[in-house]
Amino acid sequence: MGERTSHAPGTFSWTDLSTSDPPGAKTFYGELFGWEAEDMPGAAGTYTMFRLDGKDVAACFGQDDGPPPHWNSYVTVEDVDSSASRTATLGGTVMMEPRDVEGVGRMAVIADPAGAPLALWEPRGHIGAGVVNVPGALCWNDLGTTDVDSATAFYGELFVWSYEQRMDDDPLRYTRIRNGDSENGSIHLQGDDERGTPPSWIVYFAAADLDSTNSKLTELGGRVIVEPLEVPAGGRVSVATDPQGAAFGLFDGPLDP
Repeated sequence: MGERTSHAPGTFSWTDLSTSDPPGAKTFYGELFGWEAEDMPGAAGTYTMFRLDGKDVAACFGQDDGPPPHWNSYVTVEDVDSSASRTATLGGTVMMEPRDVEGVGRMAVIADPAGAPLALWEPRGHIGAGVVNVPGALCWNDLGTTDVDSATAFYGELFVWSYEQRMDDDPLRYTRIRNGDSENGSIHLQGDDERGTPPSWIVYFAAADLDSTNSKLTELGGRVIVEPLEVPAGGRVSVATDPQGAAFGLFDGPLDP
């Protein structure tokens, strides 16, 4: 269950961590999720693959400067160059021009009209995550933004996403994303605890028991920054940071196969 051999275009398919402390990240996430790490040296530096039961689930790489440690969200596309070109015409920005990744794919980094960054992935040997929607694996991606209308219009045109707003009177306008017949993430208006921070996507990993996972990550040097909340579709979520400050979400509830 949750194993993948491909990801349809428009699907969140991969995530990697830009961190100031790769050894610390390997220890933290290895203890938290049971990930095994394999360092893969390359021309651009070491890229560490994280695996769960032998399947690729995420990765990390070191950063010397630039933005604070953070998780990156990737969406599979058929043609990175075409998607990057359309980004500019739709009001977004190409932050990193399309480039080949050592024979396994081609990628670019874009930002939507409000400035939230997102990576595009064209697979050429590596599909992204080999397993999703199981404890310890990627299960959701959520955008907190200052402009829900602009975001839904932009991504709807770029990825052909459709949307469902669950509650008409929701002040945060929580909107679920659909990619074809599959649910694919969500978009919401930034709340009081997010205002003043740049719009961004946050990666969610599935947890078998949210309370015990939060307790464990705290013991490992992480911090819970949003306490567990009930979600309308069932289950609970929380948001935490790792010891280096990279934020990620946890979800305990029903998962798609």
